Amino acid sequence: MVKKVLVVLVIVVVAVLILVNVGDKTGVTKMGRLKIGMVTDAGTIDDKSFNQGTWEGVVRAGEELGLETKYLKPAGTTEADYMKEIGNLYDAGFKFIVCPGFKFETAIFQAQDKYADAKFVIIDGNPHAGDFVPVVKDNTVSIFFAEHESGFVAGIATALQLQEGELGYIGGMEIPAVQKFNWGFQQAIKYANENLGTKMVLRPENVIYQGSFDNVAAGQQLAAQMYDRGVKAIFAAAGGVGIGAINEAKSRVKAGQEVWVVGVDVDQYAEGIYDGEKSVILTSAMKQIEKATFDMIKAETEGGFPGGEILTFDAANEGIGIPKENPNLSAEVESKVAEVYAKLMSGEIVVADVQGDLIR
Repeated sequence: MVKKVLVVLVIVVVAVLILVNVGDKTGVTKMGRLKIGMVTDAGTIDDKSFNQGTWEGVVRAGEELGLETKYLKPAGTTEADYMKEIGNLYDAGFKFIVCPGFKFETAIFQAQDKYADAKFVIIDGNPHAGDFVPVVKDNTVSIFFAEHESGFVAGIATALQLQEGELGYIGGMEIPAVQKFNWGFQQAIKYANENLGTKMVLRPENVIYQGSFDNVAAGQQLAAQMYDRGVKAIFAAAGGVGIGAINEAKSRVKAGQEVWVVGVDVDQYAEGIYDGEKSVILTSAMKQIEKATFDMIKAETEGGFPGGEILTFDAANEGIGIPKENPNLSAEVESKVAEVYAKLMSGEIVVADVQGDLIR
C-alpha cells in the first residue's frame, strides 16, 4: 500500500514539473513569466515618434506572447535618471528592459553589469563608458537603423508626388541618426531629378538642425519661415520639434495653402489629420522600431536572444521604409517607389551614410 502511494506521489510530482517547465508556445514558463519593461527617453509614450514606436513593440509582444509589460518615464534625461528607473523596473521583476535612444548609452553600460541576470535592448545606441568605445555584453543587444536608406525612400516618394518645387529639412539634435536622414533625403532628390524626371530643390538655408527634440514652438516657427520662403514640403526628423512643423502645416492648409510634412520614425499620418481623414503628412520615413523591439523580445522567449551583437535594420531585412498605406501618394507613385525600394534591397542602389552622392 505504501509503495502504491509513493508511486502515485512520484507521478503527480513529475506531472507538476512538466506543467511548470514546459510552459507554452512562447518558450516562457508559466511559473516564470517574462516581464518586459521600457524606460522612455525625452518626450512621452504617445509622442508619435521614437518612444511610441518602441512601446508599441513592447505592447505587441505582451499581447501576442502573453507577457506582462510596463514602462517608466524618468524625471529627467540624465544617466542617474535612467539608472533609477532601470533599477525600479528590475526590482519589480522586469528583467527584460528596452531603452530607446543614444542618451541611454552610459546607463546601459552600467546596467548590463549591475543587473547581470537581466537582458537589455538599446535602440540607436551602443553601451560605453563615456568614451564612445562600444561595450556590448552578452546580456545586451544594440540596434541601429539605416536612416539614410529610410530618408532616401521617403525622398523618392516626395519627389515623385510633388514633381517640382522647393523642399526643406528640419532636424532635431545634429547627431548621426538625424544627419543620416538628411543625407539620404538629399541623395533621393538628386536621384529623382536625374533618373525619374522630377525638378525638386533643397537649398542650404532650408536645412536646419534646431538642437533639441522637444521644442514644439521652435519647430512651428522654423516651419513657418520655410513655408514663407516657398517650401512645399518639409522633412521633419525632430521628435517634438517636428510636431511643431506639423502643427504649422495644419494651420496653413486650413487657411487654403498647400503644404506638406514628411514624417519620421513611425507613420505620422494620424498626427497630421486636420479635417476628417485628411492629413498634411505626405508620407513618413520609417524605422521599423516596433518590429525591431518585438523581434528581440520574441527571440528571448524562444531562447535565441542575440546578446553581445550590434544589429542593423535596413532595406535588406525590411527594417526601414515608408508606410504600407500612404493616402496622399498616388498608386503610380507608390508603384515607382516600390521599384526603387527593390533596387535598394538588392544592392543595385547603395545610399551613402555620409553627406554626399549615391555610392551607385
